[in-house]
Amino acid sequence: MTDQSTPSVFALVTGGGTGGHVYPALAVAQELVRRGHGQSTIHFVGAERGLEATAVPAAGFTIDLLPGRGIQRSLRPAAVRANIGALVGACRAFGRAFRLVGKLRPRVVLGVGGFASLPCVVAARLRRVPAVVHEQNAAPGLANRIGVRFGARAAVSFADTSLRKAVLTGNPIRPEIAGVVRAPTAPPLIAVFGGSLGARRLNDATLFLYERWRDRTDVAIVHVAGARDYERCSTLLAEQRTPSDRLQYELRAYEEQMAGVYSAATMVMCRAGAITIAELAATGVPALLVPLPNAPHDHQTRNAEALATLGAAVLVPDSELDGERLDRELRRLLDDRALLERMGRAGHSIARPDAAARVADMVEEAARAA
Repeated sequence: MTDQSTPSVFALVTGGGTGGHVYPALAVAQELVRRGHGQSTIHFVGAERGLEATAVPAAGFTIDLLPGRGIQRSLRPAAVRANIGALVGACRAFGRAFRLVGKLRPRVVLGVGGFASLPCVVAARLRRVPAVVHEQNAAPGLANRIGVRFGARAAVSFADTSLRKAVLTGNPIRPEIAGVVRAPTAPPLIAVFGGSLGARRLNDATLFLYERWRDRTDVAIVHVAGARDYERCSTLLAEQRTPSDRLQYELRAYEEQMAGVYSAATMVMCRAGAITIAELAATGVPALLVPLPNAPHDHQTRNAEALATLGAAVLVPDSELDGERLDRELRRLLDDRALLERMGRAGHSIARPDAAARVADMVEEAARAA
């Protein structure tokens, strides 16, 4: 019998770690609230170390945090020792997840991948609670692969994602990004970003451009270096600058208004995380994509290939990116406005602005079928 002091939970949303997991989860939760499910009936379970620990409460939802962290994909002694501790933490996380699902008795569980997702989805299935998993990347992660084996229904962002009986929904994005109206500025603006922490390879290649382009007035650059690398980049840029420089070059540590960046930019250079790919497609911004080389299952390369194959982006492997290559690629693209327009249209062709609604449909259907 359910404890009457425990509020009724419609959906338990679990997973996270990075923005690529957290923001789609929040988009679906907000869609469920828009449909009439009370905000207090949508409860999150995440990891203590993940972005969800701050992002979910900031969005107005309640959250429980599980202890532990993910496994390191390395055989180095330090990694092996850390993984032993991680396995102990995973067992503790599963025990707590099992108790939480039993206490809250949600009508449905939505897993979005990441450390907390696996124990909650498995606990739900063991307690006969229906589950849906959403896979953001072209190459599915371990948590979602196991969740599907336990009977969870799968929603995917890419048509060729290898999860059994998957439904193609697209990747939910924030409403403010879905509503972007393109208004590229003059001179053409190139936006560079590598995630909240930054990407050193992208940062170094972009700083190289400053030396090459310091006299240009026909282009501008917004360079989001990331919190981890901003001070180093700021020092290097200051060493290069002279009073006679004419290039509009703005260095930022972090960008909170990505909708404005997508609207104003003629093109972007960035990594190929799942949420970035979805946002580029939805906004129709041409991109030069440099996938993170050590991403699990090389999923960023798979993500980038989805756009590059359509002609919506140019893919440059991380090992091949340097200042010289970036200079050549950007000059070629900026000199061909018709090509940039075709790239933007190609991205729009796979955009799914209703992805949050599609995933919410699956969540509601699973709850009704229980």
